Amino acid sequence: MVDLFSLKCISPSYTSRSHCAGRNRWTGDDNLQSMIVGTVMRKIKSRTWKKQRYFKLQEDCMTIWYKSKKAGNAHSTFSVSEVETVREGHQSEVLLSIADEFPPDRCFTLVFRGRRGNLDLVADSADEAQSWIKGMRKLIENLENMDESEKLDQWICEWFKKADKNNDGRMNFREIRVLLKMMNVDMNEHHAHRLFMVKTADKSQSGTLEDDEFVLFYKMLTQREDVLRVFQDYSGDGQKLSLRDLEEFLRDEQLEDVDGVQQLAMELIERYEPSDTAKMLKAMSIDGFLMYLASAEGSIFHPRQQSLYQDMTKPLNHYFISSSHNTYLMEDQLRGHSSVEGYIRALKRGCRCVEVDCWDGPNGEPIVYHGHTFTSKILFKDVVNALRNYAFKVSEYPVILSTENHCGVEQQRVMAQHLNTILGDKLLKSTLDGKIPVSFPSPEELKGKILLKGKKIGGLEESLNGLVEPEDSLTGEVSDEDEAKSKQRLSKELSDCVVYCKSVHFSSFKHSRIHSKFYEISSFTESKARKHLREAGAEFVHHNARQLTRVYPSGLRTDSSNFNPQEMWNTGTQIVALNFQTAGVEMDLNDGLFSQNGRCGYVLKPDFMRMSERRFDPEVPHNREGYRPLSLCIQVISGQQLPKVNIKESSVVDPFVRVEIHGVPLDQAKQETRYIDNNGFNPVWYDTLRFTIHAPELALVRFVVEDYDKASRNDFVGQYTLPFSCIQQGYRHIHLLSKDGTSIPPASLFVHVRITNLVRAEH
Repeated sequence: MVDLFSLKCISPSYTSRSHCAGRNRWTGDDNLQSMIVGTVMRKIKSRTWKKQRYFKLQEDCMTIWYKSKKAGNAHSTFSVSEVETVREGHQSEVLLSIADEFPPDRCFTLVFRGRRGNLDLVADSADEAQSWIKGMRKLIENLENMDESEKLDQWICEWFKKADKNNDGRMNFREIRVLLKMMNVDMNEHHAHRLFMVKTADKSQSGTLEDDEFVLFYKMLTQREDVLRVFQDYSGDGQKLSLRDLEEFLRDEQLEDVDGVQQLAMELIERYEPSDTAKMLKAMSIDGFLMYLASAEGSIFHPRQQSLYQDMTKPLNHYFISSSHNTYLMEDQLRGHSSVEGYIRALKRGCRCVEVDCWDGPNGEPIVYHGHTFTSKILFKDVVNALRNYAFKVSEYPVILSTENHCGVEQQRVMAQHLNTILGDKLLKSTLDGKIPVSFPSPEELKGKILLKGKKIGGLEESLNGLVEPEDSLTGEVSDEDEAKSKQRLSKELSDCVVYCKSVHFSSFKHSRIHSKFYEISSFTESKARKHLREAGAEFVHHNARQLTRVYPSGLRTDSSNFNPQEMWNTGTQIVALNFQTAGVEMDLNDGLFSQNGRCGYVLKPDFMRMSERRFDPEVPHNREGYRPLSLCIQVISGQQLPKVNIKESSVVDPFVRVEIHGVPLDQAKQETRYIDNNGFNPVWYDTLRFTIHAPELALVRFVVEDYDKASRNDFVGQYTLPFSCIQQGYRHIHLLSKDGTSIPPASLFVHVRITNLVRAEH
């Protein structure tokens, strides 16, 4: 079928023996060799919990193995792919608590992806600590540089290691059947046995497969007939895509720009074609074609919109801003653990507005916790230190520190002192040019700055004109968050730190339109915001074209659950504060919206939400200037290597795909494919789902895979959410994410997408 250009002949991944031989790649690296030998280190959970564990890197250079000296044969493992970064020294609350006992050069922290807790370790010497710090960083960097094909090889190898119980690097057919079940493969046994016996799989003629032979066997078992069908539709000879064939595919299916399509075709061959023979012929093999489709360029998310592509010079209130509620909480709202780690994690996810609840603490030091509850307490100054260190690691655009201030005047002065001394020039202390402004500066102008949101004595004008006296320490009514405290004494020092974000009580949209200054910001609970949306949706949007608004979860959400942020984005609300610690559809939508524009935490609102002279009502999107509805047609073709959700070895998923549209009420919709019995490794649907989108600028598309269960609730398998405006048309892969929003390679969906204009109906 595919001779010279077949997978087996030209793909390096089918001929090399490097898939699982991790050690051979690193024989010259002293740090990794030291890790493979192993090290005794202290695992630290608190000042009182410090236990010795033996850690070592497995020879696959992908798995960390560790055990207690007293635990007999019991041990634990984790994959290097689960580790996001390594922090050196006392860079966690736990290690800071034992700083007087262990020097920083022996301490380090492994930070895991998603919501898993950190692993704090202390080595016996600075040299041993450095071996692990440098070695782990090298392994993480290596993983990040892998292409999709290498990630697939690695994934297969990890499963082989799990199933190779006696560590001899070999498995017979019975063991492989068990392993395939574990991998979600319910294959035809006769076909699998025939593949197992052919020479190309069992090269060693031993009746067993070694690790690399298993990679080959698995790939033969899982050849992509769906991709081959598309390939052969465009291939002139059924064996390769000539340059002209590839141009035609890119132009007709992928809807690439006609003028640049020849240049793009040549670049794709150069980038993804593994065969030098094919490259010489300016052709692409099935393997190169699959590598292109599995790459970022073949993804459903347009690569151009993943980088910073929006105009960042508009006023601050013209952007949606990624925002966190009660950022210090790691769990629920009543007894949950408060931690500086909450701020670090939120900021590293691109969050640009974090919250502190400040109360008078012992020894004259303000503390942060959820007042009148049993949540634990942290120091305000530690939060400010975390802001200094992490505010601009992933985005250089401004961070808003939203304060709910319950401190007396004395500790407010301490708060101001910490903000000034710790943040220094990062803290915005005055308007940018020292003059009285009439509108917000832009994110571009505010790069590298931290803005305090809070109560303020008088207005910005009085502050700039020096009209605020220290004794004027009484403010008027403020936001809903202050639990009916209508007045509070304020220190001038803290008040002066508030520039563009003065918290005020909201009276009405009419009152704001007549009396409010642009820098005055109101906060609503989700229920009040819904009431305003219901009663005056267009007014709400108009208000947000001029001022900032913050919406936060109801106090009844003691479990730290979230409301649907889309409802609030539909009103143009910029600061939609969510509990970042709680996974679910709401955080999927937040991650989806802010996955564009370089993940900088700012997304420019549609122009009809930014112009005060325009009126947009999310309830009637067709009554706006420039209304152009679109039709979205998605053919869900297939799935690949979906993760197991049931721990029983014999269980294999029955997957189906649901596509959800989140947007204005008229656009809210969901449709599902059929479910496929017992096939998690290559289910095929070819089901077509159609949607009409009335406000495409606000719409998000969420792909969800679930395991069908007729007797109980379906189990979540994976999801992917992206803005409608970022979709690439044509044949595309969707690389699925876990419930935590972390990648789960090589799990993916293969789809075909087409977007067309609809003729506007008369209203």
